Amino acid sequence: MQPNQPPQIDNNMTMSIVSIFLFWPLAIPAIINASKVNGFLAAGDYASAQQAATDSKKWSKLAIIIGLVWIGIWLICCIFGSGMSMLSGSTS
Repeated sequence: MQPNQPPQIDNNMTMSIVSIFLFWPLAIPAIINASKVNGFLAAGDYASAQQAATDSKKWSKLAIIIGLVWIGIWLICCIFGSGMSMLSGSTS
């Protein structure tokens, strides 16, 4: 890296967009923060760009974790419900 070149900071936009399919309420602040990173970099505010990137990553991870847990719970309930309906149908 050259001395005059600004540091590269990943805005985590891809992870933010993926997280919107899993749990959109937390993905919205992730996308908002990801969209701020490049503007801060262009203005030379590297500390704010890094903070926005960190916040974006935090919200994205939370959305992905909660979304995957929710899908897991939903699948367990569906499998359990199907099993229970099969058991109740075979005993009558």
